[in-house]
Amino acid sequence: MSTGPHPPPPPPPRSGPDQPGGRAARPSSQRTAASASAYPEPVERLIDELARLPGIGRRSAERLAFHILKSEPDAARALARAVTDVKEHVRHCRVCSNLSDADRCAICQSPKRDHGLVLVVEQPKDLIALELTGMFRGVYHVLMGHISPLDGIGPGDLTIAALLDRIDHPEHNSGPPGQPPAPVREVIMGLNPTLEGDGTALHLARELASRPHIKVSRLARGLPTGSQIEYANRSVLADAIEGRQGMDGSPGSAGT
Repeated sequence: MSTGPHPPPPPPPRSGPDQPGGRAARPSSQRTAASASAYPEPVERLIDELARLPGIGRRSAERLAFHILKSEPDAARALARAVTDVKEHVRHCRVCSNLSDADRCAICQSPKRDHGLVLVVEQPKDLIALELTGMFRGVYHVLMGHISPLDGIGPGDLTIAALLDRIDHPEHNSGPPGQPPAPVREVIMGLNPTLEGDGTALHLARELASRPHIKVSRLARGLPTGSQIEYANRSVLADAIEGRQGMDGSPGSAGT
């Protein structure tokens, strides 16, 4: 009789959906639906709406929803009224397309502004960033975007026509109430230093070339104050060399 080792016993059968007493794992979609149904319908709807906001995921939306649930009723109502008021009362200024709660924004009506100096930006948030510096005392024109052929956005999709109308017809430019609007004498390109922003600025410069009485300039580019040259990229250094100035603040000579 053989006394060699016996083969190992076969493994016990696994429990599963086809085995007696087995239980199949639920698909992830079913788990999600089960967890979602744990919230009352108004809470689930609030979470879904908050999750639609940019940069807000499902978990963040849940935290915000529970914060609103824990807050005082007056605070929740104030938040709801603020959202409603923004959609019902905020519009674009008919002159510069800035955000406003009136027909013309406060900047376009200010008597302390130089209405012949127009700074062109892409979005209202760019205007706000420039206003926070407190350095610019002219007025603005918001294009509401930039030219991007790949995205199907052309000059006709922006407020370029409104800008040219302000230039060609001074009576359509901004100005304090009760005073005649000032004619535009200079347009400053304040577009983002991107491929699309530069392309949009180039298109505007070509449009304004047929209006020799308008000075066209752009915001300076280059090394920011407090930075170090070794950490600057090539495009920043190239702009700094291109737009160099004399020690007295005058523009440097052209060339390399």
